[in-house]
Amino acid sequence: MDLRFTAEEAAFRDEVRAFLTSAVPAAVQRKVELGQRLSKEEMIGWVRILNAKGWAAPAWAPEWGGQGWTATQQYIFKEELHMAPAPEPISFNMNMIGPVLIAFGTQEQKQHFLPRVANMDYWFCQGFSEPGSGSDLASLRTSAVRDGDHFVINGQKMWTSTAHHADWCFLLVRTDSSAKKQQGITFLLLDMTTPGITVRPIVTLDGHHETNEMFLDNVRVPVSNIVGEENKGWDVAKFLLGSERGGIARVGLSKFRVRRAKQLAQQVPVGDGCLADEPRFRERVAAIEVELKALEMTQMRVIADSDKYGHTPDPRSSILKMKGSELQQAATELLMEVAGYNAMEFDQPFVTGERESLGADDWALTIAPNYYWVRHVSIVGGSNEIQHNILAKTLLGL
Repeated sequence: MDLRFTAEEAAFRDEVRAFLTSAVPAAVQRKVELGQRLSKEEMIGWVRILNAKGWAAPAWAPEWGGQGWTATQQYIFKEELHMAPAPEPISFNMNMIGPVLIAFGTQEQKQHFLPRVANMDYWFCQGFSEPGSGSDLASLRTSAVRDGDHFVINGQKMWTSTAHHADWCFLLVRTDSSAKKQQGITFLLLDMTTPGITVRPIVTLDGHHETNEMFLDNVRVPVSNIVGEENKGWDVAKFLLGSERGGIARVGLSKFRVRRAKQLAQQVPVGDGCLADEPRFRERVAAIEVELKALEMTQMRVIADSDKYGHTPDPRSSILKMKGSELQQAATELLMEVAGYNAMEFDQPFVTGERESLGADDWALTIAPNYYWVRHVSIVGGSNEIQHNILAKTLLGL
C-alpha cells in the first residue's frame, strides 16, 4: 500500500495553504493560536468565508454545495486548517448532520437544510447523551410518543455542546419502549425555538461554557422531521458516530501544539540556555512526534480503504479516536510543562476572548484552561473504554 501523497495532492496542499494564509482574519487566527474561544459571530463569519469559496463542507457532493473531495483531500484540508492555525468549521454541521442528511434524508430535507447548514444559517447541536446514558448510548430514555402528525417528546439530554448557540438539534429518541435497546430509536430534527425546550449551562473545569443540559417537556416535533425510518435511528446514529470518531484524531491539531511547544520552549530560560535545549524535554517531544507519525500512517490506511465500508464505520476509526485523543492530551501536557508555574495565572476572559489585550508575554495564560478542556476528548464520541470493546468485537472477534 503506497501511503505517499501524489503530485496532485501535494499541489492541492499548496493551494489550501495559500488560501488560508490570506483568508483567515488576523484577530481570529490569533485567538486560535492562543487557544481562545471564538464568539458565535466570529465562527459564523469564518465559515461563511469558507462557504463563499465552496470549502465550508467540501466533502459533500457538488450538487449539495460541496466539492466532492476525496478522503485524502479532506485529510489534507483539515491538517492545514489546524496548522495555519484556523478554526475548524462546526463538526455538528459539516461532518455530522450534513453527511447524515445526504445519506438518509428525504429530498425535501436535503433541499431545505443543506444550503443553510453549509452557510451556518442553521447552527446544529447534538442531542445524544443523557444522564446515565453517555457511552452506553442505546440506553437512552427520552421518549417520543406519536400524536397525529407530531411526536411529543419528554426527557433530558446532557453535555449538549453549543446548544446555547444552536438553531436546530439532531437527537435520538425512544419511539418503541418494548423493543431491544438498539431498536425502537428514532433520529429527529428539532427546531430549538419549539416551546418546551430549556437549556441550562454547564461550566466546565476550564471556566468555559461550551456544554449544556437540555430539558424537553412535551415538545412537539413534526413526524416529517424524521431522518431515515421510524424506529431505525440506530442505523443513522452508527453512521454519524463513525464520522465523529474518525475526526476526533485531529493529527494536525496535535502537530500544531507540539510545534508551538517547541517554539515557546525557546523563550523559557533554563540555566545558561533554554528549555528547548534540555535533553529530557527533547525526548518528550520526540516521543510524541513518533507516535503522531504512527497515528498519521494509521489514518492514511483508513483513508485508503474508505471506499470499502460505505455507510458502515471502519472499525479502525476507534483506534484513531483512542490514540488521537491520547496524543491531544499529551501535546497539552507538553505545553503545560513549557508554561510551568505561569500557567496557574489564568482567568476565564483569557479563554473566552472577552479580554482582547493579550500581549506577547501572555502566551501561558490560556495553556492551563485548554489543558483542562482537552481532558474530555477521551470521553466524547464514545469513551476510550467503549472503543476498546468495539475493537475487541469487530477486529478480534471476542
